[in-house]
Amino acid sequence: MLITLIRTFFLYTLVVITMRLMGKRQIAQLEPFELVITIIIAELAVIPMQDPNIPLINGIIAITTLLFIQVTFSVLSLHSLAFRSFLDGRYSLIIADGVILEKEMRKARYNLDELLEQLRQRSIFDLSDVEFAILETSGELSVLLKSQKRGVTPQDLQIDTAYEGLPLVVIVDGQVMTSELKKSELSEAWLRSELEKQGIKSPSDVLIASLNTSGELFLQAKET
Repeated sequence: MLITLIRTFFLYTLVVITMRLMGKRQIAQLEPFELVITIIIAELAVIPMQDPNIPLINGIIAITTLLFIQVTFSVLSLHSLAFRSFLDGRYSLIIADGVILEKEMRKARYNLDELLEQLRQRSIFDLSDVEFAILETSGELSVLLKSQKRGVTPQDLQIDTAYEGLPLVVIVDGQVMTSELKKSELSEAWLRSELEKQGIKSPSDVLIASLNTSGELFLQAKET
């Protein structure tokens, strides 16, 4: 029993590290070869977990070998357009100038029901609103609406807007993010002073606090 627990913990840790080294991707964003490797790694981890008679080293060697293959392919993809096209394939132009390209849909084995479903997921219910639609190699659909159907922007109205950068999260679950404070060139003493102004005695009482590029502090206290 103890051996099984140890093997399971070790293999779980190995798979987590392996997936972390493979890069940050959601399942829906995985390229075909990445999805295949992910499935195989999961299967290779399960077999030694279930059967204690299989040497643990067999699973370790197989998983690390697949990790090496995946990383090698990723590096080659970065440096070679031809290899990247071979490995990941190419995107498919499904709609061009408002016209559905049936030949491209057949090549991609992509039907109208799938097209309409993915458009609805983007809150597009009228095909006539679409100027271009591209089926990416990950299976996601990228859509460009006709110019008359897009939302109005400040640029369209010739309105100047102020720069907006990323807000800095300075407190997370009561923990002060000192590195973020340094980026904003502010001190923890300043932060505590701002908290006191809002009736909060300590950062430990704060669920989250962020500082925008205008210097405004947003925070939410923990529930008492």
